[in-house]
Amino acid sequence: MATKEPTPMMVQYHQIKDQYPDAFVFYRMGDFYELFEDDAIKGAKILELTLTARNKNSAEPIPMAGIPHHAVSAYIDILVDAGYKVAIVEQMEDPATAKGMVKRDVVQLITPGTKLSSKNGDGKDNNFLAAVVATGSRLGDADQAAFALAYIDLSTGELKATELMDESAVLDELGALEVKEVVLAKEGDFSTPALAAAIGEKGLVVSYQGPVQPSATITYLTKDLKKPAKQTVTGLLLQYLFDTQKRSLDHIMPVQTYERQAYLVFNQVTRVNLDLVENARTKQKAGSLFALLDQTKTAMGGRLLKQWLIKPLKDLQKIQARQEAVAAFKDDFFTRGTVQDQLKYVYDLERLAAKAALGTINARDLVQLKRSLQAVPDMQAALQAEHVNPILQAAGAEIDPLFDLASLIEQAIVPEPPISVRDGDLIQPGYDDLVDSYNQALADNQDWLAAYQKQEQEATGISTLKVKYNKNFGYFIEVTKVNLDKLEEGRYHRKQTLTNAERFTTPELKEHEDLIFAAQTKRFDREYDLFLAIRARVKEEISRLQTLAQKVARLDVLAALADVAENRHFTKPEFKTDGDRALTIKQGRHPVIESLLGPGEYVANDVFFDEKTKIQLVTGPNMAGKSTYMRQVALIVVLAQMGSFVPADEATLPIFDQIFTRIGANDDLVNGRSTFMVEMAEANSALQGATSQSLILFDELGRGTATYDGMALAQAIIEYLDQNLHATTIFATHYHELTALAASHPAIQNVHVGAQLTDDGALHFLHQVQPGAADRSYGIQVAALAGLPKSLLTNAEAILRALETQGVGQVEGVEETVVKRSSAAVKDTVSPAMRNASTEATPIGDSLAQDIPLFEIASAQELPAAEMELINPADQKALDELDRVNLNQLTPLAALNLIAKLQEMRQEND
Repeated sequence: MATKEPTPMMVQYHQIKDQYPDAFVFYRMGDFYELFEDDAIKGAKILELTLTARNKNSAEPIPMAGIPHHAVSAYIDILVDAGYKVAIVEQMEDPATAKGMVKRDVVQLITPGTKLSSKNGDGKDNNFLAAVVATGSRLGDADQAAFALAYIDLSTGELKATELMDESAVLDELGALEVKEVVLAKEGDFSTPALAAAIGEKGLVVSYQGPVQPSATITYLTKDLKKPAKQTVTGLLLQYLFDTQKRSLDHIMPVQTYERQAYLVFNQVTRVNLDLVENARTKQKAGSLFALLDQTKTAMGGRLLKQWLIKPLKDLQKIQARQEAVAAFKDDFFTRGTVQDQLKYVYDLERLAAKAALGTINARDLVQLKRSLQAVPDMQAALQAEHVNPILQAAGAEIDPLFDLASLIEQAIVPEPPISVRDGDLIQPGYDDLVDSYNQALADNQDWLAAYQKQEQEATGISTLKVKYNKNFGYFIEVTKVNLDKLEEGRYHRKQTLTNAERFTTPELKEHEDLIFAAQTKRFDREYDLFLAIRARVKEEISRLQTLAQKVARLDVLAALADVAENRHFTKPEFKTDGDRALTIKQGRHPVIESLLGPGEYVANDVFFDEKTKIQLVTGPNMAGKSTYMRQVALIVVLAQMGSFVPADEATLPIFDQIFTRIGANDDLVNGRSTFMVEMAEANSALQGATSQSLILFDELGRGTATYDGMALAQAIIEYLDQNLHATTIFATHYHELTALAASHPAIQNVHVGAQLTDDGALHFLHQVQPGAADRSYGIQVAALAGLPKSLLTNAEAILRALETQGVGQVEGVEETVVKRSSAAVKDTVSPAMRNASTEATPIGDSLAQDIPLFEIASAQELPAAEMELINPADQKALDELDRVNLNQLTPLAALNLIAKLQEMRQEND
């Protein structure tokens, strides 16, 4: 049977679908957008639509699902938020006048990176679209960066470009910016197949763009770029926008170039570990540093605050400029309060300007713009008052309140306009004579209708007769059925029959209706034309609006940081300027944890690195606060270098270039990496990338493998840091043996988090960091706090006592010789630093031989012949049994059983 030829409509659909194979095609048909074939099947499931079929009775029905045009935005948001693209297909001509098939075309491609609406509703998140091209060393030039990257927020017009040295830096920058979609070159020298795969693994949408077409707009927007790579990647990004958006993009600002190394750099792991913009556990804003700092009153202020937070500064002058402005606001409560009161009335100026450029602004948006501009003069007046700090006065003088634009909207647009801009009722009385004349005609219409109704009531004798209007039927006369017999035959023409009434019209009423409709249509058209003229006027002032938005956003952030500084008792940090890398923090606090506790509950701690100290080894029990201590140092550094005050009584810091963290236990099973492999990879990132100006936080390195392996790696990493990097490092560990390194390494300092055991054996955390090493880890006591069964804990204590006894006990005779030789063998594997460490008496756990006595005892075969003669057969049997044991796989319980077995063998010999 021959396959049925597709209809002209489906031919048109397939032509469009072939151009956008990776997008859902929303095909406009009347009042609905239709999905067909695979799009319909998949879309119906995702959007919970009813799946129907076109040509249901045919041999090959076409799956179909429809969406009402007035509700389409919500469905598009669902798909785009899920990582899909949506191609909007509109009718390009009036179906009533079209000959043959109505012309249709894609008017916009909406993608995760070009979506304009905010997902969370408060507008404080950017939605960045990025482009990346390969260049430099990838093309054989080892002196250049390997990649160029550009990114834009289409909803604000912010456009920036940079160069990055390797793939890791690209992925990290994309993560920092929370990019949703990445544009790559489709082919040629600038294509990046390997990077495309890596980006896809991160869950980002990858799009491809063909050759860039010559464009005056691209030339203008990239005119300040000097490096060809940045020009190339920015042109690629802009071409993608022109091809997908198919409309004016006049709000895009000329590209700003930046260097990643100009900011304090930290990777995605560090951002997560420090809970900078979201809580690592809940993935929500609450519980993050950003949530604590975000006292901003505007959406654009919130976005700027997040940018400051993820890109702290390294330039001391710029840091101090922000600090001084925060201090000025902090010291002037009344000026700050006035400014923040006015900021509450300021809408998102950046996105309103973008709407004007994109042609999507409506009358209600214009009213929001007017109210925003009307709040600026009072804000400016408060900043420029005579008593105000000169820094704030200067900020106020830089503001352009755009009086002309505010006045225009005030005069032209009614205070509460409708959403639709085509149905009238937009323009203020007195703004336009023609609109006023139409309005007068419509007002006179009401008088005419009232008079006509009275005339017909008197003529028919029906007092309940009404002259009404209905959008579907126009003007009509309504008479209840009980009064129909009073009507003179042929007086009215029947128009509609209802259950209890009849509706009529007359030639006179129809003539008047035509006049009114003509006046309404002309008024609607005139008001729409006036609206377009006002919108065009706003569009002309986009640059001024964007500049004002930047000034207002900065004031908003500075005032918010001043609020936090005052309410949270933060202080202004000082910075070293003489190359000295010493660090002093007095009574430092973790700002987020402190905010979650009651007043006075948080235990503050001092942090001190003098000129010679580079590494702090932090010991102490779990739950005592080692990680909190480490994180608070990093957060204080981030806050200080973003220009904020910090949670401490006093802080004097060097400028750091990077922060590296290795905290927590996370695997990456998707990429085949165990917890220990992830741990080592993150450690390697710091060891390969850190400099003497970096801050490194290592928590429990080496715990993911066997005891000896882990301890050996931990010690080797510490010694590598000391000998090669000289970075400021805080290293928390339960390997107490490592504390012996401080005796032979002047750059290493021991500190511990205090804890006390009460008389009944309960553990009490002091949360106080004190000099020196901890005496033990209190692991069993912490396990008791977690609620483990008492019998289990009792058994653990017995095992621990046995292990400790093994480690320090001595036996007589030949066995003593064996143990001594074994201790010497272990000693030979320890670094000279630890062998030469102080031999003063220390508690159990302070030396390698005492705390970890799990070394292999030398077998009898390894002893000299003279000593072999002293070993009887039973002893030889016990030693052989011990020789067969794999210590790396021996559990504590198995170790006890082994000891018991060896004792039985010795007793049999006795």
